[in-house]
Amino acid sequence: MFSSSVSLSSLRPSGEMKASLLILSLLLLMGASTAQMPGFISLDCGGASNFSDELGILWTPDDQLMYGETTNVSVANETRKQYQTLRYFPADNRKYCYTLKVISRTRYLVRATFLYGDFDKNNVYPKFDISLGATHWATIVISDADTIEVQELIILASDPTISVCLSNATTGQPFISTLELRQFNGSVYFTQYESQFYLSVSARINFGAESEAPVRYPDDPFDRIWESDSLKKANYLVDVAAGTEKVSTRMPIDVSADERPPQKVMQTAVVGRNGSLTYRLNLDGFPGFGWAFTYFAEIEDLGPKESRKFRLVLPGMPELSKAVVNIQENAQGKDRLYEPGYPNISLPFVLSFKFAKTIDSSMGPLLNAMEINKYLKKNDGSLDGSVIASVVSLYSSADWAREGGDPCLPVPLSWLQCNSDPQPRITKIKLSGKNLTGNIPQDLTKLSGLVELWLDGNFLDGPIPDFSGCKDLEIIHLENNQLTGDMPSSLAEIPNLRELYVQNNKLFGKVPSGLLDKNLVLNYTGNVNLHKGGNKVSNSKIIIGSSVGAAALLIATIASCILMQKGKKKYSKKDQIEHTMPSQRLVSSLGDAAKEAAHCFTLSEIQDATRQFERKIGSGGFGIVYYGKTNDGKEIAVKVLTSNSFQGKREFSNEVILLSRIHHRNLVQFLGYCQEDGKSILVYEFMHNGTLKEHLYGPQTLDQSINWIKRLEIAEDAAKGIEYLHTGCVPSIIHRDLKTSNILLDSNMRAKVSDFGLSKLAADGASHVSSIVRGTVGYLDPEYYISQQLTDKSDVYSFGVILLELISGQEAISNESFGVNCRNIVQWAKLHIENGDIQGIIDSSLRGEYDIQSMWKIAEKALMCVQPHGNMRPSMSEVIKEIQDAISIERGAEAVREGNSDEISRYSVHSSLHMGSQDLGASDHYLSIDDSIARPTPR
Repeated sequence: MFSSSVSLSSLRPSGEMKASLLILSLLLLMGASTAQMPGFISLDCGGASNFSDELGILWTPDDQLMYGETTNVSVANETRKQYQTLRYFPADNRKYCYTLKVISRTRYLVRATFLYGDFDKNNVYPKFDISLGATHWATIVISDADTIEVQELIILASDPTISVCLSNATTGQPFISTLELRQFNGSVYFTQYESQFYLSVSARINFGAESEAPVRYPDDPFDRIWESDSLKKANYLVDVAAGTEKVSTRMPIDVSADERPPQKVMQTAVVGRNGSLTYRLNLDGFPGFGWAFTYFAEIEDLGPKESRKFRLVLPGMPELSKAVVNIQENAQGKDRLYEPGYPNISLPFVLSFKFAKTIDSSMGPLLNAMEINKYLKKNDGSLDGSVIASVVSLYSSADWAREGGDPCLPVPLSWLQCNSDPQPRITKIKLSGKNLTGNIPQDLTKLSGLVELWLDGNFLDGPIPDFSGCKDLEIIHLENNQLTGDMPSSLAEIPNLRELYVQNNKLFGKVPSGLLDKNLVLNYTGNVNLHKGGNKVSNSKIIIGSSVGAAALLIATIASCILMQKGKKKYSKKDQIEHTMPSQRLVSSLGDAAKEAAHCFTLSEIQDATRQFERKIGSGGFGIVYYGKTNDGKEIAVKVLTSNSFQGKREFSNEVILLSRIHHRNLVQFLGYCQEDGKSILVYEFMHNGTLKEHLYGPQTLDQSINWIKRLEIAEDAAKGIEYLHTGCVPSIIHRDLKTSNILLDSNMRAKVSDFGLSKLAADGASHVSSIVRGTVGYLDPEYYISQQLTDKSDVYSFGVILLELISGQEAISNESFGVNCRNIVQWAKLHIENGDIQGIIDSSLRGEYDIQSMWKIAEKALMCVQPHGNMRPSMSEVIKEIQDAISIERGAEAVREGNSDEISRYSVHSSLHMGSQDLGASDHYLSIDDSIARPTPR
């Protein structure tokens, strides 16, 4: 993250913001009038009064927010007042927004924090989304009730306000502890991409820190939080090189340029006395493109013959590991800031890096601080945002007008609906009975995608505007207002209009003849001076005029509904049976429905194929598996039920029914069954290479262990099979007995999931299935074991165990392998991984032939899978994404080892660093960069 002395002047804005901006106080749009620190807003969510904290920051309550409930929180060792309350919101389909005033074209740090503290006494860790306007900012996943979750975003404000919104609770209720706004000055954090991307803060580290306490305001006038490198977070800042030493100075540091890191941060550093500094970071939100800079200041006194020159080494990125830095030379003196880095660089999730001294240097490398941010693509929001903003401004004191945020994203405002386009349009406005006054807002006529307009039951007056530009408009409700004037003829120009309600207003004159010629429901009762004149009305229309009561409309509507019902399809008894759940049609025996669903082999066919059950190839709790070959030469595996118990027969029936309705390349193909002469038999395709278990720690491993890339491919295959069960089946299927012995390998070593005897159909719409606990020790979800409530996350737990087995080559349960006090692979692996010692669990038979980044990626995801609570675990889709990323990393590393340039280009995780000018907005996921930006850049 450093460079040669390439100038960044071309990347600076043309003129700096005046320093006077720092003294402008920002106020809540919601009405708060209390001044904050200069350029600061600090909201104590759920608080009741103003106070100043130990840093001198003024906090104000969010009591102007009309939504949500407040509560007190008590967490051991957390004494700060702002974390003793929070505000929480319903887990519904709405969004709940804070709207803050900002200065347009000014950069800000937006910080939201979340301390759960089990406020709802449910001990169900919440998971919900936070958005900045229309842009999804992050998914908040609480994994510890007593730990503060922090999210920070660096933005360039483009409007006079910003909205921070909570929505989409997956588990628990959305909540927030604090919301902060910090204003930057000048060109701090300027990037070429700031009109299209925000910067999501991933790491901001103070190296050589004297304590575990972070550095922030007042030492940092912008109140950034610089985390101490002494803080031993799990999987964070490990692999510190031998000879690493902390150094510090009391001399002032000139930090008046670039991002202006605080002096207190720059007065400390680490030095590699043995010639190198080595670290590994977990980068939240990556892999992806980011902004990465290091902060250097020479704070040691070098003798006349001493020099400090070093280079950055990034494994797998040789093109970024060439430039040499000399701090004093580049900073133009001692105790001065030098800030080299990359404004656009592709980084992995696990970043391993090293600073190594050059041959001609007498001193080891020095590092003061580092900052890495991820580019977050801005969402342009709904196409009708400005229209709705204009409408809302007319009623700014009304509750419905104060919801805030984009009209449609991430979820629509409560009083409207939108279509599902990437950049959505509004399709429905429903403001019935909202005490609206004045004229109908003219801006509503600009909603070109509008289908329904409901403004009934208000106090609107004046004329009906021209809605002819709303070509999709079908339903208009303007009844029970105080509208005046003629019914405009433009209403007849709306091509799809089918309902128009204007009764009980003060309209006058004639109903336009064009309306009377259309097929629509029209009600204009209660308008004393409005009539249809001499126009003839077609019998196909429902016209409620001055001489016809509202009851006629109801009768006509009911009649039309009856006519519609007559045209509906009627289900036969057979159709009803087909729409019944398979498990409802089957109790203890296979029954006719299942017999129709799967091929039925005769016992003699089975006996011939297996040569009287001659070759046994496996066994399990269900029974014995035999090898067979049918008359057409197809190889089969024949599983014979050995138990005649009710449970055994139920598992047999369950597997027949499930396998008859699922088909996927990563599920073992079910060929049929046999139920004859007291025998219950299942027939599958034959898998030539047996079980994954045999290849990890069975006799197969004596000859040749499967390599890491093959293990990843097996994991991907199995994960896709499980994902299909969870998302591709209706209702979804929970396997309930995932383990390495139930993952089979074909002749090409491609994996397929097998054994569905214990699988369960998920109840449609239910969060879980109540079930007697069944499964295999070592793979069994502890939450399912305790609660007896089965979810698809129980499968995710089991798959996490399988991932740990793939990494380690160890069985899930062992009395010898995991130490004196540990029999479980999860406890053993977690202890090593969280201490940064991944080498302590990697299978020695892999012989070091793997990329450590891909190994870390799978280890991290495995730990997420085996979290104690299901709501903290990822979905199988997320797991597949991580496995595929790991495969790309591994194939790139494999290509490097083999010297295959084509493969290096294809699989390198950095291959998206396109050298050549491209359209910046061409991809939602990657920034394109030109050759000048690809080079390291000093700030």
